[in-house]
Amino acid sequence: MSIAIPTLDPRRDLVLEREIDVPRHLVWAAWTEPERIKRWFTPAPWQTVACEIDLRPGGIFRTVMRSPEGVDQPPILGCYLEVVPQEKLVWTTLLEPGFRPSSAVGADDGCHGLQFTAIIALEDHGKGTRYRAIAMHPDQASSRRHEELGFHEGWGATLDQLVALYRNT
Repeated sequence: MSIAIPTLDPRRDLVLEREIDVPRHLVWAAWTEPERIKRWFTPAPWQTVACEIDLRPGGIFRTVMRSPEGVDQPPILGCYLEVVPQEKLVWTTLLEPGFRPSSAVGADDGCHGLQFTAIIALEDHGKGTRYRAIAMHPDQASSRRHEELGFHEGWGATLDQLVALYRNT
C-alpha cells in the first residue's frame, strides 16, 4: 500500500527517507507517546524535556527542548492536521490547536522562526519500516534556512536515536 503524500516541490520541501530495522508499530509509538518522544526527539546532547500530544486533527503537538547548558527553549507548538494510525502523521507550526492561526511564529517560537508542515509517513519494509519525514515550507527561502540550520543532520540524528532506543530494549 502506498501512503498518499502531496506533490512535493524540491525548492520548498525537505525530505528524509530511510529504511530502518524497527517495526512500524514501534515507530508509531515513538511518535505518538509523549514519554517515548522525550527519549529520542532532540539531537543529543540536547534533550526534549516536555511533550504534550492530543492525537487527533486539531489536537496539540508541543515539545520543549533543553540545551546542553540547561536552558529550556521556547516551546515548539503545532497542530495535527491528519492522523492515520500506524501510517501517517501530519502537523504544522502554522496553526495552534483547534486549527487557530498561530500567533507565535517568529524568532522566539522554538522553531527559529520557521513555518512548516511536517509529514511522517510509515510503511512496512520487511521486518522494519520505510520512514519518510517531509518538511513542507511556504517558500524557497524558508526551506533553504531550515536546510542550513541542519534539517538533514538533525532529523537524521534523531531518527538514529529512535532506532537506537529500540535496539536497547
